[in-house]
Amino acid sequence: MSEPLVFLPGMMCDARLFGPQLAALSPDYSVMVCPITRGERIEEIASGLLNDLPAKFALVGLSMGGIVAMEILRRAPDRITRLALLDTNPLAETPQVAAAREPQIVKVRAGRMQDVMREEMKPNYLAPGPYRNEILDLVMDMADALGPDVFVRQSRALQRRRDQQGTLRKCRVPTLVMCGAHDALCPVKRHTFMAELIHGAELRVLEHAGHLPTLEMPDETTAALRTWMRQPLYLR
Repeated sequence: MSEPLVFLPGMMCDARLFGPQLAALSPDYSVMVCPITRGERIEEIASGLLNDLPAKFALVGLSMGGIVAMEILRRAPDRITRLALLDTNPLAETPQVAAAREPQIVKVRAGRMQDVMREEMKPNYLAPGPYRNEILDLVMDMADALGPDVFVRQSRALQRRRDQQGTLRKCRVPTLVMCGAHDALCPVKRHTFMAELIHGAELRVLEHAGHLPTLEMPDETTAALRTWMRQPLYLR
């Protein structure tokens, strides 16, 4: 039996972000999705998750979930058997982006979370495609379900996050780095850079996806994860 497979969703997303992968992979693997909604620091979120996770597990993180995954790797490298980083960023927040989060937080606290989510999503998230509006509606629904307090906590955690380049250089497990070609939030060149940091990492770019390939190109994403799960574990 393979090791458990743990998914960490992105900011303001829940298990529905990985709906197609959960349906396809759960017959073959023990699969779980962990919320990243507790704590105002990435370190707090990672520490809380480690208390609840199996002794050893394969880890998939998308966007903010990838940022938390890298912190889990930093804290407990011996517990992660393999790692998949999707549409994410190993760098600390820039002062400009950190500052831009403040007016967003003000608007969300004033009851305008829908406006903030739409302003953020339209230019950055998705590739052109026939299901774009349906996926946007699902993202809005996930954000509504989580609510403004989670938005503020996650924004604060992202503002304060550490640089994880050193963590990735030390990574010694089978690693998949994957992104959508149309991702403006975490562009392809950032993933090329990440893959070069990690010993033996595989880079996959999905041509018709943006920031959420799990929903935009679900079959291709699932196939890549299945191949990654079948890779032999490194001897350590």
